[in-house]
Amino acid sequence: MDFLVKLSDGFIGMFQAGADTFMGFLTGIVPLLITLILFVNALIKIIGEDRVFGFMQVCTKFMILRYTLIPFLACFFLTNPMCYTFGRFLKEEHKAAYYDSTVSMLHPIVGLFPHANSAELFVFLGVASGYAQVGNQSELGLRYLLAGFVIILIRGILTERIAAVLASRDKKKAVNA
Repeated sequence: MDFLVKLSDGFIGMFQAGADTFMGFLTGIVPLLITLILFVNALIKIIGEDRVFGFMQVCTKFMILRYTLIPFLACFFLTNPMCYTFGRFLKEEHKAAYYDSTVSMLHPIVGLFPHANSAELFVFLGVASGYAQVGNQSELGLRYLLAGFVIILIRGILTERIAAVLASRDKKKAVNA
């Protein structure tokens, strides 16, 4: 009988823990995310969509900006999944590398700017809770973001080169056919 009581308490306790976590999200993370999204949308309206998009188009001409700043700003301003739409400013041969860089930025940006990919926030918070025992959570977020910039630049450059090689092979096959 004691076993059944403990099993029943554990079963209900699991759902109570889930409900407590859910309420914590509703009173903590959800209002934060909504406020951040509203702020970013207001900032775009204040600056002007034409200016933001014009700036992006100029930046795409430079490889280092194309695979660092553009993915970061796209994730920051448009969030996931809309950030991929900034690929429209790129030449066709750069789009695959932009996508690769942007996908890779969606994880590291969350530590400092959780609105960019709120679904990823729960993974980051799990890592950060362990890190908080030995260090500062903001420090972790900054290190995560800086490492992300290095990784997305490398991935962007490599993907651009791979896409160029594959495109040249396709052109050779088309000429020989």
